[in-house]
Parts: sequence; structure tokens; C-alpha cells
Amino acid sequence: MDRDGILNLLNFYRKELKDNILSFWLPRCVDTENGGFFNCFDNSGRTLVSRDKYTWSQGRFVWIWSKLASMTGDTFSEEEKDKFLKLAKHGRDFLVSHCLIGKDDWRCVFLMDEKGNPKYVDNINVLDASIFADCFVVAGIALYASVARDHESWGFAKNLYRSITERINNNTYHSLPYPLGKEYRMHSIPMIMTNLSCEMYKAAQALEPETAPYYMENIRYFSNDVLENFVDRRNVLHEIISSDNTFVDGVFGDHINPGHTIEDMWFQIHAADILNETGRISKIGEIAKNAFELGWDPQYGGYLHFTNSTGGEIKGNFENDPCNEPQLRLVYDDWGSKLWWVHSEALYTSLLLYFRTGEQKFLDYYRRTEEYTFSTFPNRDPSIGEWIQIRARDGKPIEKVVALPVKDPYHITRNFILIIELLEQELDKQAR
Repeated sequence: MDRDGILNLLNFYRKELKDNILSFWLPRCVDTENGGFFNCFDNSGRTLVSRDKYTWSQGRFVWIWSKLASMTGDTFSEEEKDKFLKLAKHGRDFLVSHCLIGKDDWRCVFLMDEKGNPKYVDNINVLDASIFADCFVVAGIALYASVARDHESWGFAKNLYRSITERINNNTYHSLPYPLGKEYRMHSIPMIMTNLSCEMYKAAQALEPETAPYYMENIRYFSNDVLENFVDRRNVLHEIISSDNTFVDGVFGDHINPGHTIEDMWFQIHAADILNETGRISKIGEIAKNAFELGWDPQYGGYLHFTNSTGGEIKGNFENDPCNEPQLRLVYDDWGSKLWWVHSEALYTSLLLYFRTGEQKFLDYYRRTEEYTFSTFPNRDPSIGEWIQIRARDGKPIEKVVALPVKDPYHITRNFILIIELLEQELDKQAR
């Protein structure tokens, strides 16, 4: 891609981020009375259907505002970045005040009402229903701590991170909305821990450099776990393996989640950079190629939510499958959905791999993804904007819950920021 192409793309993503994505969330998401943020909108973005606050999303909001506040380049003014940092503190304060089960009990509640009081999720008798919520809180508060030079927030993030790693090591955690029997392991855990450990490493470098080697070793451990245990000989990444790190028969063990694989491969590239092990990039690229190829829907375009490890439709149904894991029902029922986050992650990963490897194939994946994504997902109502995030296989909007009953503020914004930073870096390289 030549300099003009990079500049055009950079200007496009800057405009999309500011005029279409952030313009939806601000100011409508900010709860000025109670703290935190609202995001339980319907799929169109027109109606706020609940004032409840999912801890998972609150942590993501803090990460977004902190990241925006830390951006270099010309996308935002210093005044705008100051406002983002104030928003990050607004969310940080709400979480520190309300997200823990109890004083010095370093587990996060999954759901809160608008004032921050804990709530049980239907049919779930524990408040700490998902360790993923804890992870997003740590990511957000660690980044805020780094940007704001806030050592109190850094201490909070460290304590919660330590609790997360202990629960994972002891297998004493819950994983809503993806519960799983103890005889299995899910890719999601080492995947998110690779990314979270990278976030902690970068914050440690800024605030407590002597602790950075601890996080680097965790990056190595979780990254190795993904690349060595979940990836088969064909360089296809499986979402589920057995607890003894062997592959599982049937649809449950054979299915792949193309979006998760694509997202995780940029996690793994960032991890390889920190570890100074760029030799990993070749394998990471091959895994990503398989996800881009196997996940693409040849009939309608776009990426399928789930597919077999050889590609194609998920055949059969949950009732006739001898495996009764709840996650398997989602695989059967939702394999054909076209989801916002899969496509925004594919935009960044394909561009990142193109610039890192120079392979034309990754630029081809990017262009195919770009064409489908921006012709399908953006909300055409200019009074609302953002994306209609949940689509049927044919690309038509559908009103259904994916993971949480929320409109997600995270993936699109994060990916657009990362793309902007990537393009700015490439321009700097070409100017040298």
C-alpha cells in the first residue's frame, strides 16, 4: 500500500471513529447521576431498554476512554483527550465503588442496577458469574492508571489480576455466558489472559517497572498455551479442548470460532512483540489465514459465527448430539449469525498482518472484509449512527442477544483506534 493509500485509509477511519461511532455514545451513554455508563440499547440503537449495568461493559468503557485519552497524532485535540480522561475516571470511580463482591473480596459482580447495587442474573445463584467481567475491569483500570499516573488504581488492578490468576489456576471461576464442564478447557481463557497480561505489562512499565517481568512471564505462559495446545497440525485453532490438552471428538471439539481466532491472533502478535519473539509471527499468520478462509461465508459473504474445522455449515442439532454442554447449543443455533465484533476484529488483524508480513493475501482479506463490513453493518439512520451490530446470515438486522443483552461499545472503537495507530506508524516508517 503506497503513502496515498495509507493516508486515505487513515482519514477514513478517523472520520468514522469521530463522526459515526463516538457520536453515538457521547453523550447518551453517560450516567451523570449515578456514575458509570448505559449501553443496554436495542440492536438499532434507538431505545435504551434497561438502565442496568453489566460490569463487563463498564470495564470496557473505562478502557476505551483511557485509550482515547492516550492517543498521539492528530485525531483528537488535547482538550478532547482531557475530556476522555475525565470520562475514564468517571467509570473508574463507579467500578471501584461498586464492582467487587465485598470489601477485600477480589471478585467482581456480573450485573449491577443503575446505582451500582449487585443483581443476580436469571437462574444464576452467584454474583460473580463471569471471570471475563473481572478481566475487563482490570484492563480498563490498569490502562486508566497508566494514563493518569494513578497508583491507587494500579493497586486495585494488581489485586484483581492476582485474584483472577489464582482462580484460573485453581479452576474455581465462573464463565457466563459460556459455562463449561470441568472436563473441558476453553480457548477464551488463555486468549483473554494473553491480552490482559499485555495490558498489565505495559501499565507496570509505566508505574512499577520492577514488576514488569512477572507480567512478561504470564504473557509467555498464556501465549504458549494458545499456540501449543489449542492449535492442531493444520494450524486450525479449536475453541474447546479437553482438560488434559487433547482434542475432543464431535461438533463440540471440532467447531471453530473464526472471530475469536482472528481477534486472538493480533493479541498473539502484540504478545510476540513484548516477548521479542517475532519468529512466532509466521505461525500466527498461518492460523489467521485459516480463520479468514474457513470462516468466510461463500453464499452471503461475511464471517460466520461458528463453522467446522474444515469450513462449512454446522450440521445437525443440539437435541440429537450426545454432548450436552450449554455452549454447544449456541454453536448449533447461532453458527450463521453475522456479528459486528467479528468483522471489526478482522479489519485490524488483516491490516496488521499485511504490514507485518508484506503478504498481499492479507491485504486481499482486508479489502474483502472492508467491502462487506461497511456495506452491511453501519446504521443508515444518521440520527443514530454506529452499527446495527447483530445480523442474520443474509446480513439483515435481527433483534437477539449475543453474549450480553447490550449494545457493545468496545470492539469497533478499539479496532478503529488500533487501525489509526497502525496507519500512523506506517506513515512514520515511510517518512524516515
